[in-house]
Amino acid sequence: MKRPYGSGSDPTGWLRSYHQAPAGAPTLIVFPHAGGSATGYHGLSAALSDSAEVLNVQYPGRQDRLGERCVEDIGEMADQVVEALLPRVHRPLALFGHSLGSIVAYEVALRLERLHPDRAPIGVIVSGRPAAAIHLSRGLSLMADEDLASSIFDLAGTPPELLADKDLMAAVLPSLRADFKAAESYRGAVGTRLSCPLHAYSGAQDFNVPREGLMRWSEHTTAAFTARFFEGGHFYLQSSEHEVVRAIADDLRSFAAASLVGSGR
Repeated sequence: MKRPYGSGSDPTGWLRSYHQAPAGAPTLIVFPHAGGSATGYHGLSAALSDSAEVLNVQYPGRQDRLGERCVEDIGEMADQVVEALLPRVHRPLALFGHSLGSIVAYEVALRLERLHPDRAPIGVIVSGRPAAAIHLSRGLSLMADEDLASSIFDLAGTPPELLADKDLMAAVLPSLRADFKAAESYRGAVGTRLSCPLHAYSGAQDFNVPREGLMRWSEHTTAAFTARFFEGGHFYLQSSEHEVVRAIADDLRSFAAASLVGSGR
């Protein structure tokens, strides 16, 4: 059993490393959902520690970054993550993002391919959101605090006891609102495509992600595309964790194999 080591924080504050990885394993960057944090994906990091070096992204405005300005623009988020990644990543690189994290991961991948081809990802997994070209806005960032708190309860991703803690919610809601503003103002460029494989995940009962919307992620890659559906709603990552971990591990192996074929090795 591997032991977690340190916070693994980098000087920029964007990345957290909790578990050691085997020699030769790829690096997987994990991008949380709106209102999410690096520690919320600690379990996923632990479960994947035999398959990858997992670096969890920590957005500003929460937990140990509570005093920092929240970022309300997906492009700015992506730019800052790329800056944080470049000195840290020395292995083959893959990205995984859930909900808000899926579009941040996609924009990071586009930047790496365009600006830093030597660090281009071997694959990207997007989760819990229709394709980047589809604009989504439910007006969540404009809601009153009580309505905003109710909306996240409806997504079944927030424990009721947390919602009942007014002091805790007062600390959480500003970053959640900023994340929703970033997501709702995002306009993914129609026609942008990655050169690496792109796989899309969703909960089979997630009413926020119509099947056709998830399948449109195929428009965002010139390489292989697959879609996987898991039992559960928007936070199927919790209810189907074992199946998700197996799927990510399988996809990482297929990404690595495809990259070796593409390089002629």
